[in-house]
Amino acid sequence: MSFTSLGLSAPILKAVAEQGYDTPSPIQAQAIPAVLQGKDVMAAAQTGTGKTAGFTLPMLELLSKGNRAQAGQVRALVLTPTRELAAQVAESVETYGKNLPLRSAVIFGGVPINPQIAKLRHGVDVLVATPGRLMDLYNQKAVKFSQLEILVLDEADRMLDMGFIRDIRKILAILPKQRQNLMFSATFSDEIRELAKGLVNDPVEISVTPRNAAATTVKQWVCPVDKSQKSALLIQLIKQNDWQQVLVFSRTKHGANRLAKSLEDAGIKAAAIHGNKSQTARTKALADFKNGQARVLVATDIAARGLDIDQLPQVVNFDLPNVPEDYVHRIGRTGRAGASGQAVSLVSNEEIKLLNDIERLINRVLDREMVEGFNHVLPESRLGGGGKSSGKSVPSRRNTRSSNQPSSRDGAPRSAEHKDGQRSGDVARGHKPNDKNPRHSGEASSAPRSDAKPRPPRSNDGRANSAGASRPSESRSGSGENRGQAGENPYANGPKKNTRRPNNGASRPRNSQD
Repeated sequence: MSFTSLGLSAPILKAVAEQGYDTPSPIQAQAIPAVLQGKDVMAAAQTGTGKTAGFTLPMLELLSKGNRAQAGQVRALVLTPTRELAAQVAESVETYGKNLPLRSAVIFGGVPINPQIAKLRHGVDVLVATPGRLMDLYNQKAVKFSQLEILVLDEADRMLDMGFIRDIRKILAILPKQRQNLMFSATFSDEIRELAKGLVNDPVEISVTPRNAAATTVKQWVCPVDKSQKSALLIQLIKQNDWQQVLVFSRTKHGANRLAKSLEDAGIKAAAIHGNKSQTARTKALADFKNGQARVLVATDIAARGLDIDQLPQVVNFDLPNVPEDYVHRIGRTGRAGASGQAVSLVSNEEIKLLNDIERLINRVLDREMVEGFNHVLPESRLGGGGKSSGKSVPSRRNTRSSNQPSSRDGAPRSAEHKDGQRSGDVARGHKPNDKNPRHSGEASSAPRSDAKPRPPRSNDGRANSAGASRPSESRSGSGENRGQAGENPYANGPKKNTRRPNNGASRPRNSQD
């Protein structure tokens, strides 16, 4: 099959040929005819398989046959979660539509808004936007949608995961009811599918690869390492293997900055890209990485969406992602369009639960490769239904967890469920202390800590009995139990209580709930 058999016009085919393409990818071969027929589409495919052209080419074809956009109007709207992805889509629109009499624009935050207002004043056929800046412009009456024909949600799963659902609903409310809806993404969770079915009408569902699968052309492996030695190991891997272009993923913005500085101190030119950087700084960092001035680009998951780097050879997970699906997105930066690539994850004992989640998602156990000088043993992976282990767990030589530490049913250390906006597993743990105080965790430890001080016996409601306390006690609903022994840590058994001594020196009943 060739592009000429898909129903595209000569001007578009010429632009495609100039980019060196003659055969459509599987996602393009299925999506382009469906879009040209005017149907709503939900398409899922791995990152790097040509999703952008899958909706850009047929969208331009349909728009080229209609009336031009009037002043302030938009005919096709493409929503993306990040600035980088918006810029990439806008570049594709310009590239494939350069032989057509169509106008396009891209808008996102972090840059002055007045030039964007000026460009929209004359009307555009294709507008690529991030949700926040689009709503700003709409509220300023700089853009109208009465002429809108096509709505595209690109990377729809990430857009909703990032908390844009409210903005998306506001945008949907101001769009014409009669329109064509296209949803393109690398993955579709069950929740996203349910929501999508409320947005699209009788959609054509396209999936050209197994759900949440990683590209087969990418070699994946794990380097066990102590958390404190990750930076040193990364530096050694880069120098020892002479890696010239490496995309490194950090879980947090501050971690990305620290790692970039460590690499610079080791003589490796590096740049960081994340949400706290200005758009100018992000654009420069990406440009330096593409042209070779920066050898390493350290990025967070959000900023990495939309990074399209030809023939990127190496991806490194300096920190494993909290959300397993993000692993697929990360390593999808390499091995694009059938090319080969490598993805290595630097994993410490603290991340074994995250590693288990990733291996279950991709349904394979990643190989461990020890690096000389960084001898660190991870517990063996647990893959399979019901949390059954594939072998006996081998304790790590460092950071060995206590046998009394609570664990999940599969035997891996229990961690709190990740929530959007949380930057690390430590943050996700919330306010729960490490000693698993039952007043916080809701359950008592199965065995007492060896270094813990003996605690007084507890009554049926869990409060400490403290006969012989040296100060008057406060009673609860007339009960005569004491609050605690004098000299005890007031936080030992839960949050601080009001223990002020009454003026008359006698105890008094409490008037409010604890």
